[in-house]
Amino acid sequence: MNYYFAPLEGITGLTYRNLHHKYFGGIHKYYMPFLSPTQNHCLTKKDQRELPPADSVPYTAIPQVLTKSVSDFLWAAECCGDRGYSEVNLNIGCPSGTVVAKGKGAGMLASPDHLENFLSEIFTKCPLEISVKTRLGLNAPNEFPKLLTILNQFPIKELIIHPRVRTEFYKGSVHLDRFAYAIENSPHKICYNGDICTQKDVQFIQERFPQISSVMIGRGLVADPGLLCGGTHRETLHAFHHELFDTYICMFGSRQNAMARMKEIWSMLITLFDCSDSCGKKIRKCTDYDSFCRLTEEAITQLPILREVKPSWLERSIRCEA
Repeated sequence: MNYYFAPLEGITGLTYRNLHHKYFGGIHKYYMPFLSPTQNHCLTKKDQRELPPADSVPYTAIPQVLTKSVSDFLWAAECCGDRGYSEVNLNIGCPSGTVVAKGKGAGMLASPDHLENFLSEIFTKCPLEISVKTRLGLNAPNEFPKLLTILNQFPIKELIIHPRVRTEFYKGSVHLDRFAYAIENSPHKICYNGDICTQKDVQFIQERFPQISSVMIGRGLVADPGLLCGGTHRETLHAFHHELFDTYICMFGSRQNAMARMKEIWSMLITLFDCSDSCGKKIRKCTDYDSFCRLTEEAITQLPILREVKPSWLERSIRCEA
């Protein structure tokens, strides 16, 4: 089974990916948070930093593009190709309200005809291989058969499916019946994405869908960064956290900005620990650098580490089919 690290905007940037690979590994591909092309087709300083030459990192990284414009996509793909990447991932699944309002991400699922025309042009003109990350539809799972019929027309390298619709965001049960439909009715290589937080979840998906050879994990890996390499060990987590925080301070030039980024990570990482509710609340509300360092140090070195993460963001188990 191949394991992919999902792109999480504001979290799994270059610094995080580099240090996760250094301390934990176990990932076959790291997908980058999306590149959203500007109208003037110019890479910002942040874009240039977050899209390093492919051969400059010791792991496989896949750039992701978020756009509804053919010309923007082709320009972004050309930039990726110039930096040595052979594959680009198209995001038509992001459920963010601001993204969808612009007709991007899952917003593209609202207009199947536009999506079909868009895919026809990019697959005709793009020199790179294209993988696609999608949801089942915009509002209801019964939109998926038509969407899959459209996707089946094109030589997609890999189809990554999060089996929810946009309006469900990350709540409720995933629709495993619709994912099974995709396997049965698509010629593409298919990757599962959604609500994997423990080794038991990984095993469940492998047993439920033996036809697939890859899964993508996002929040579950931030919560338990050693999930795929025998578990997260205290000493390794301590070294990882220390270097990550110090690197953010240098990169942002501000302890407060670095703390803000670390708090996003801790909103998931705290679920790795038992008796963590009060500590997590203190970390979230902390505004003082020394206090933040003390609280996170105490959490990593003193709180019991759970054998399985119990994420607060899941309402129900992955095993509950809709």
